[in-house]
Amino acid sequence: MLVVGSVAYDTVDTPSGKNDHQLGGSATYFSMASSYLTDVAVVAVVGQDFDLADRAMLSDRGIDTSGLEQVAGKTFRWSGSYREDLNSAVTLETQLNVFADFAPELSEVHRESPFLFLANIDPNLQASVLAQMTRRPKLVACDTMNLWIDISRPALVSLIERVDVLLINEAEALQLTGRDGVASAAQSVLEGGLRAVVIKRGEYGAVVFHRDFTFAVPAYPLTTVVDPTGAGDSFAGGFLGYLASVDDTGADAIRRAAVVGSVMASFTVESYGLDRLRSLSASDIDARFDAFVELTRFHPLGGGQGLPVRPQFNN
Repeated sequence: MLVVGSVAYDTVDTPSGKNDHQLGGSATYFSMASSYLTDVAVVAVVGQDFDLADRAMLSDRGIDTSGLEQVAGKTFRWSGSYREDLNSAVTLETQLNVFADFAPELSEVHRESPFLFLANIDPNLQASVLAQMTRRPKLVACDTMNLWIDISRPALVSLIERVDVLLINEAEALQLTGRDGVASAAQSVLEGGLRAVVIKRGEYGAVVFHRDFTFAVPAYPLTTVVDPTGAGDSFAGGFLGYLASVDDTGADAIRRAAVVGSVMASFTVESYGLDRLRSLSASDIDARFDAFVELTRFHPLGGGQGLPVRPQFNN
């Protein structure tokens, strides 16, 4: 699997405290989450200040960093606060640095990737990556944000028409479509040819609106959320990582993938940055997946039995 996006250093301020200079970026969270499930390669750019230990950490996890280009200048930096709302960061400072001139060029090997995630970058760059693929991948997914909806809507709409899955949060879905409800917004986007739209809803989980079905998965009920940064990209990493690992994009696989995405996101928010996500074991992931099964399990009514509705309401 290939991910093209950002690698950054973040400073976050949450009700749990403040953490400076933590490794982040959309491609980082995505690749960390998906690396538990499948082979993943990163295409991104960093500056001369990028810590060699951070590159080594990614490589040691089996993540292909040959596409992580290092150039003169400073690495992309972002600072944000979650003091007012854990579901939405207030951006305090953005330093694009070397990311401002990012123009991804894929190697011959990366052009052959069967699964592609176009993380949250300029839709024109996302389109250029898709155009470089030797053949169309089995599944192409993309993410976006309110900025690109505001300033690059035509390019974004054109891109969405060429991908299979769009991952987007609730507010962005409404902004993109002009609709006043999530289901209506998802239906509007699906009409453009997508296979599925995944609406990320923060602490309320996610909803998959597929051409053939709708599936909702809750967020894991954590008592403490330390740092929500990267949760959406971790969800995407788990979601696509699972699909790539089983080489299946059918309905059942997509439903399970949505749960796996929520599993990985739930771990990410338990600590600052990548601290929890990088220290998981297979048993941790399996146990959390089983917890989701129990969280959503109930027995349907059988044998033609209906709900015990009072007789006067029978037709």
